[in-house]
Amino acid sequence: MGSSGTRWKALPLCLALVVALQLQACLPACAAPPKTYIVQMATSEMPSSFDFHHEWYASTVKSVSSVQLEGEEEEGDDPYARIVYNYETAFHGFAAKLDEEEAERMAEADGVVTVLPETVLQLHTTRSPDFLGISPEISDSIWSAGLADHDVVVGVLDTGIWPESPSFGDKGLGPVPAKWKGLCQAGRGFTAANCNRKVIGARIFYNGYEASSGPINETTELKSPRDQDGHGTHTAATAAGAPVPDASLFGYARGVARGMAPRARVAAYKVCWAGGCFSSDILAAVDRAVADGVDVLSISLGGGGSPYYRDSLAIASFGAMQMGVFVACSGGNAGPDPISLTNLSPWITTVGASTMDRDFPATVTLGSGANFTGVSLYKGRRSSSSQERYPLVYMGGNSSIPDPRSLCLEGTLQSHEVAGKIVICDRGISPRVQKGQVVKNAGGMGMILANTAANGEELVADSHLLPAVAVGESEGIAAKKYSKTSPKPTATLSFDGTKLGIRPSPVVAAFSSRGPNFLTLEILKPDVIAPGVNILAAWSGDASPSSLSTDRRRVGFNILSGTSMSCPHVAGVAALIKASHPDWSPAKIKSALMTTAYVHDNTYRSLKDAATGKASTPFDHGAGHIHPLRALNPGLVYDIGQDDYLEFLCVENLTPMQLRAFTKNSSRTCKHTFTSPGDLNYPAISAVFAEQPTAALSVRRTVTNVGPPSSTYHVKVSEFKGADIVVEPSTLHFTSSNQKLTYKVTMTTKTAQKAPEFGALSWSDGVHIVRSPLVLTWLPPM
Repeated sequence: MGSSGTRWKALPLCLALVVALQLQACLPACAAPPKTYIVQMATSEMPSSFDFHHEWYASTVKSVSSVQLEGEEEEGDDPYARIVYNYETAFHGFAAKLDEEEAERMAEADGVVTVLPETVLQLHTTRSPDFLGISPEISDSIWSAGLADHDVVVGVLDTGIWPESPSFGDKGLGPVPAKWKGLCQAGRGFTAANCNRKVIGARIFYNGYEASSGPINETTELKSPRDQDGHGTHTAATAAGAPVPDASLFGYARGVARGMAPRARVAAYKVCWAGGCFSSDILAAVDRAVADGVDVLSISLGGGGSPYYRDSLAIASFGAMQMGVFVACSGGNAGPDPISLTNLSPWITTVGASTMDRDFPATVTLGSGANFTGVSLYKGRRSSSSQERYPLVYMGGNSSIPDPRSLCLEGTLQSHEVAGKIVICDRGISPRVQKGQVVKNAGGMGMILANTAANGEELVADSHLLPAVAVGESEGIAAKKYSKTSPKPTATLSFDGTKLGIRPSPVVAAFSSRGPNFLTLEILKPDVIAPGVNILAAWSGDASPSSLSTDRRRVGFNILSGTSMSCPHVAGVAALIKASHPDWSPAKIKSALMTTAYVHDNTYRSLKDAATGKASTPFDHGAGHIHPLRALNPGLVYDIGQDDYLEFLCVENLTPMQLRAFTKNSSRTCKHTFTSPGDLNYPAISAVFAEQPTAALSVRRTVTNVGPPSSTYHVKVSEFKGADIVVEPSTLHFTSSNQKLTYKVTMTTKTAQKAPEFGALSWSDGVHIVRSPLVLTWLPPM
């Protein structure tokens, strides 16, 4: 996502002026304003004439600066004033305000590795511990022994934190870990006293935002770590919130709210503001978090799908991985469209979203006697009587062209048409809860929120401002047909509270972004799925549960859905694993999560896709749904070091200069130990056949024994229509802890398939099952 501004928007005017005036007088007036660029530097190439990197960076900015008129002084003359950030830990370089010509010259300057334009990322917006099998007894026992030796810090990049939430109480926690180098940054509405032994760090990053969008409006937005949005508080509490009894949203989902790693520490890095989350700020936060001493990063953010070497978050997370930090990122909410994932780098754990076995049922009863089950979190003084029927109306027509009135958009509903009635509103364009506000403002009595084809039958509950029930596409069609064909259509809405034991569950959320990985087919994405639908967690005291400015309600906990919610589940479980295995690399933790994931729901059938109602595939659920207890004791793990990732990048055909985005110096060259990206020691195997009809492929994988020293594992592999699979050896005998053994998988095409085939390769010693998804894809001949 590069900048698209042009330097010559006023070119005709400039040409006219050139005739009459000096060219130099025109250029400053006609040039596009400077924009922020991220500049990565090869620190090993700093000339000896400089003592500090920031001096070198400023000199480099000055060397590419556009020539100013003689005697004219501008703010842009000072290279230090033009530098927005200096990066020094997970990433080396700086961010600076440059015009397009300066950026082009910067790319050619000595010591410069790459120049990336500023991009804007978006947020991918407690029963889950029980659903995941992490009871209080289990999670507490993980932390009980030698707690001081393995204090784990979860860094959350988001909208900040609401420190007064009881989810961030520090009762029972020891002193702040001695390794911690972070701080509690004061600002309006936030002081150092807002941190404690739970929230041990809080920082803000806004230089990139202000460089692009101008000063933050401090009358409406707090330039401090305080969370006015709620999203950051919710994700931090999901990952590592302390137990809070009797938590609920208006009585819904009542119970003990607790994070995945309730004794982990939290560090909040506020990178998102009213106008978005800017890549230079995110990069600065990752860089700072690694220097502060976080063990795990939870980043519920995403943007476009840039190549690895053009993705600043991919580059920064590579640096974090090198420092031993586990990075979890949300996969995005662009499902069920295929090839819609973000955060695709193999060193990032990419998380999709699933449902839990809890729901909030509500019922629509039509005058015809038909009953439709939907969902709702409505709980207000205003309630439709379950005994009384109200007139029902749908303002849309029969045309295939959407009618703004059918979508209940602002200003489209007339009081004389909807007053005192239940209004059917189609999903789309405007926020779901806002549609109810429009109905309410027009005098409507209630709302039936109908899914369209884009949402299918998946139901997401909302805390509506008037009696409202969300229903699936088929129920919506039936209700609309009834409203148009009955002479006096009526309906009643009723709300049934919280229901547990929903079957089937989990189900892959329809909104969860899908694979395959368009950057590298051989790297299966997403990696795993985790609860991301109707998640209860702590909330900001400054935000309403609906996030609408017209909503005056304030709550301590809120229920949200999105891969933003599934990401901190994985980050929190990673913290649990890190606490239990302090010496494990990020790749080992990721492997444990993937190889112990399950692919069957609570009806013992294959996981389903909410978008289709059919079985989901690894392009939807990755390795499967996380199983924290098994992940703590996986038996075998697939480890990957930085050299392996660099060899992976080498076979991705990066140029030597592009590779330096990750090597950070010019001395590292490709060893050519990989022949394809599939040679990376990934816990999933995705084979791509480019030749037909008798193509054969081989990949090798190396497993490390983290179970009993003496153990024997036997292999089991799925049968495929299109290929024969042979695993050599078929038995692995381990005689010591941390012993590594390698096996080879040979896949020989029998009959090329038009669609990918899915299966699994599993190793078992009778106690552990180490399962890897196995995907075969045949590309059409060129």
